[in-house]
Amino acid sequence: MIDEIIPDALEGERLDRVVAMLDGCSRSVAATMIANGDVAVDGTAATQRSIRVSVGQRVAFVATEKQVITLDADAGVEFDVVHADDDVIVVNKPAGLIVHPGAGRPDKTLVNGLLARFPEIEGVGQEGRPGIVHRLDGETSGLLVVARTAQAYDVLTVAMARHDVVRVYAAAVNGIVSDDRGVIDAPIGRSTQRRTRMAVLADGRAARTHYQVRARDYDEPAASYLRCQLETGRTHQIRVHLSAIGHSVLGDPTYGDRTSRDEFSRVALHAEHLGFEHPISGHELSFDAALPADLQALIDERFS
Repeated sequence: MIDEIIPDALEGERLDRVVAMLDGCSRSVAATMIANGDVAVDGTAATQRSIRVSVGQRVAFVATEKQVITLDADAGVEFDVVHADDDVIVVNKPAGLIVHPGAGRPDKTLVNGLLARFPEIEGVGQEGRPGIVHRLDGETSGLLVVARTAQAYDVLTVAMARHDVVRVYAAAVNGIVSDDRGVIDAPIGRSTQRRTRMAVLADGRAARTHYQVRARDYDEPAASYLRCQLETGRTHQIRVHLSAIGHSVLGDPTYGDRTSRDEFSRVALHAEHLGFEHPISGHELSFDAALPADLQALIDERFS
């Protein structure tokens, strides 16, 4: 039985998100539990997943049965640690490194490497994803924050949900983006045609991406170099949004076309800036990561 008092860090959070965090299950599983009347708030069965919880309320439910996931520490996984203190770790993830084990990738992930350097993160956050607060696609390089303690994890996940974490990306895209700056406001959900992809859907989750053009290359095939800032953090958000306005990311055959690989051998996306309030001290933290060599070479060739 899970029986918890809502702490300050979860004030105002949706009930389905709270249940998912406490249980380690998915949001959809949490929603089903709530719809079935299996989750009680202050002793009364809740039936709406979207209700907001308050500090001091008691949330109780029977924990779901889980498959035990065994993660092996792997010191051979390479990544740069940009910052580490008692509560958080900031890493610069290289392109090609998957963040956590999943279908088809049981090991040799960032998580396996983190466990070798910071074994204390085991048990922090969701099972199978210790310390992971947010993710980057496998081919995307750049900055990622990892929680080192349970308290830091709770605070950072709430900060992510409230869009308090600043995440800025560099992206090279197909075609000439005509407006110097703009906002793409379009909901994103799981594609109904191909379940491995995301898509702009009317009934998807709210998603907003701000972009600014840094440079344009009019030589065919034309391309633009963008600064993108996430307001929300949906799966594949930047790639889906830019594709939706006709400017897919270079090297992205999933949301662009197969010839995109001819221009660049991977998705031309890099998480270059990360800013957030330290979950314990409250101090503002800000980090920048230079473009990796392959993406820098592309930018120098096309936009210098």
